[in-house]
Amino acid sequence: MSIAYYCVLAAIFLPIVFAGLAKSRGDFDNARPREWLTSLEGWRQRAHWAQLNTFEAFPPFAAAVIIAHQLGAPQGPVDVLAVLFLVFRGAYGLFYIVDRPTLRSLAWMAAFACTVGLFIIAALA
Repeated sequence: MSIAYYCVLAAIFLPIVFAGLAKSRGDFDNARPREWLTSLEGWRQRAHWAQLNTFEAFPPFAAAVIIAHQLGAPQGPVDVLAVLFLVFRGAYGLFYIVDRPTLRSLAWMAAFACTVGLFIIAALA
């Protein structure tokens, strides 16, 4: 299995990390989790929002990695972009939680550029 495929596996766990942070308050209500999540404020609320956005970013990234492999794109650049995607998405979540919107947006754009780059590499293969 390639490094890029391992990155897809790792990306599955990113939203779970952010969800765990959001739910770390101690009074999490598993009977009504969505209702409980609406009561969050501050950094825990932002961790929940980071979780949601990370779920949204996963499908295009996973598709890009799979398509790049299927079309025979050069493995080195595919692996680099996949690793960078994880780094930027992790930074995105951190910047979201600590309320740094400009850095958060830059990290989001960089991760998005990695996904687009994977598609471009695939198209050129």
